[in-house]
Amino acid sequence: MSNVHEKNIDGKTKLVGLLATPIGHSLSPRMHNLAYTLTDLNYAYLAFEVGNDELEATVKGLKAAGAAGFNVSMPNKMKVLEFLDELDDSAKYARASNTVVNRDGKLIGYNTDGQGYVKNLLEHGVKLEGKKVTLVGSGGAATPIAIQLVQSGISEISIFARNDAFFVQAEENVDYINKEMKQFGVKANLFPLEDKDAFRREVAESAILANGTSLGMKPLDHLSIIDDTLDVLRTDLVVTDVVYNPQKSKLLAQAEEAGATAINGLGMMLWQGALGFKLFTGVDMPVEQVKEILFGDNQ
Repeated sequence: MSNVHEKNIDGKTKLVGLLATPIGHSLSPRMHNLAYTLTDLNYAYLAFEVGNDELEATVKGLKAAGAAGFNVSMPNKMKVLEFLDELDDSAKYARASNTVVNRDGKLIGYNTDGQGYVKNLLEHGVKLEGKKVTLVGSGGAATPIAIQLVQSGISEISIFARNDAFFVQAEENVDYINKEMKQFGVKANLFPLEDKDAFRREVAESAILANGTSLGMKPLDHLSIIDDTLDVLRTDLVVTDVVYNPQKSKLLAQAEEAGATAINGLGMMLWQGALGFKLFTGVDMPVEQVKEILFGDNQ
């Protein structure tokens, strides 16, 4: 497969980059280059080890060199906003961008993280209109999910975060939704994750319980946001996880056992990539084929 792609690199090949550090573990270069091969597009996707200090020079260089665009991962998603010409609503409200498109010399920032999460829910037939969601987390994955859900027709979101140094981030998110995003008419509530009674009550009123933390990811795959004393799962609840390694986290195993709908983080990861792919190339990523080749059929 790689040889086929290699022959395609010529004087007309368009560049897409990824700016992040540390970058070695990223699946994005494999996913995008595989999709270019499958769709016969003359693009190449490369990873660049770039942190906040090198970000401005790199962004200016890629723009000057006429790159088609680039993805932005940790720790650059917020910092990159300073160097962009325009922001799509997805990036404006998330206050972060993971996908930047060079449109005729203008850099436009998008955020496909939250969009990928929502798109994955819709692909699974989950209805969002007028629903209440309980979300655990307030970090890099949870924030765009919360912000995009607010733009997707839900009525209420209850955010739970550990009562630690990062709790302030959860406070900021809730405050931002209630004030700056008032026009969407979504009520945001905040609770410490340690408040088990509040957790029981909020999940009981919610259609969706979402884990937006890395808890349950290897090597913490023996852990879950739900401990054995929390009897909150039920058959008409949708439980989602940002974790996709393992593909069935402890939380999702618990959900399945309770007869709830369980959705892992693989779809979110693929869809955020697919939405970016479309923005860079104008072509739909063959998501099912990419998923099959990258992850096999051990879904």
